Amino acid sequence: MSRHSKVSIITPTYNSHQFIEATIQSILNQTYTNWELLITDDCSTDGTWELLQKYQRQDERIKIFKLKRNSGPGIARNNSIKHAQGRFIAFCDSDDQWKPEKLEKQVEFLTTNNLAFTFSAYQKIDEKGEKGGIVNIPNEVNYNHLLKTCPIGCLTAIYDTDKIGKVYMPEIRKRQDYGLWLKIFQIIGSTKGTNENLAYYRVRSNSVSSNKFTAAKYHYKVLRQVGKVPLIKAWYYFLHYALNGVFKYLK
Repeated sequence: MSRHSKVSIITPTYNSHQFIEATIQSILNQTYTNWELLITDDCSTDGTWELLQKYQRQDERIKIFKLKRNSGPGIARNNSIKHAQGRFIAFCDSDDQWKPEKLEKQVEFLTTNNLAFTFSAYQKIDEKGEKGGIVNIPNEVNYNHLLKTCPIGCLTAIYDTDKIGKVYMPEIRKRQDYGLWLKIFQIIGSTKGTNENLAYYRVRSNSVSSNKFTAAKYHYKVLRQVGKVPLIKAWYYFLHYALNGVFKYLK
């Protein structure tokens, strides 16, 4: 398969045995078949690694890696990005799922609109797979907008390395995805998204995003450390995040 159209899917895992099979199956079900799935395991202890080995044997497009020590999802994702051979970089965490047409529609949207980065709407599901609310997105986002609030779900993001090269996540423990979007938008300035629901985001009781205070704290850190936003402006943007972000997650 040609690198010109291949999508490299970046997936970190840590003790994901309960959900990772559904994630992998949703990728195997894609109508767009020119992809590779790069899964980096962050020292799981629940049988995840053995499960990944089974899937690797079944499909040569699945490539698995294991970190030497537990390092967090940012470093796990970066390891997969380092090994990626595709033109497009997409993200799907080990408890999320994609609709079958997700890649096909997003690659078409990306190339038709000559974009370097795009994202889509998505739907929440709970730990049992029960469907919840749909998280809609604005049609356009610029860097200033992103400083105020983050409408980009990691499971829907995809970027074109032909246009901006490989861009890596900051090596911080939490909110690495938001840090990556800031880095990308520092390059591209603005982009468009599609408000079609293309993926399922699993809300878990022990996830970072389920703890609003923890998420808010790390959001502020990313503004300061990755965005290099001055103190006063950081608090201004953080206020926007608190108002917009909490409303989004409570809908």
